[in-house]
Amino acid sequence: MRTRFRVNGTDVDLDVEPRRLLVSVLREELGLTGTHIGCDTTNCGACTVLVDGKAIKSCAMLAVQADGAEILTIEGLSEGGVLHPVQRAFVEKHGLQCGFCTPGMIMTSYWLLSQNKDWNEKEIKKQFSGNLCRCTGYRDIIASFKRAKKLARDEGGEVVR
Repeated sequence: MRTRFRVNGTDVDLDVEPRRLLVSVLREELGLTGTHIGCDTTNCGACTVLVDGKAIKSCAMLAVQADGAEILTIEGLSEGGVLHPVQRAFVEKHGLQCGFCTPGMIMTSYWLLSQNKDWNEKEIKKQFSGNLCRCTGYRDIIASFKRAKKLARDEGGEVVR
């Protein structure tokens, strides 16, 4: 089935089997391997990307359902080799250990920040509940999220493009 969407600012036109998951197409057809396949059951969040500005688990979406959509993956956050403030915050605050969940955590953080809401600690934890990390206690991930918000504010720009 012919499917067209925009990924990280680039138009994509593919012939896709209707049963193929978006995560598989991103990784196998487009080489965007930063989107990880962790569980195939929507439990871990390692495959989180933004589709039309909303954080979704790409293992739960068929690629044909993304027809006409704007998709942002972890690879689309940095520009010209410069890390996005959310990515820099995760490095600065050690919001990663093995790194497997990190792309999903970063994309969830990016989406949370795009909501322009002053999230309290309880709300932040609730929003990250769909992203599993087996290596950390989430303390540094939450600190990374808070740092990303501060970086954007200090740099006088928006976190979300």
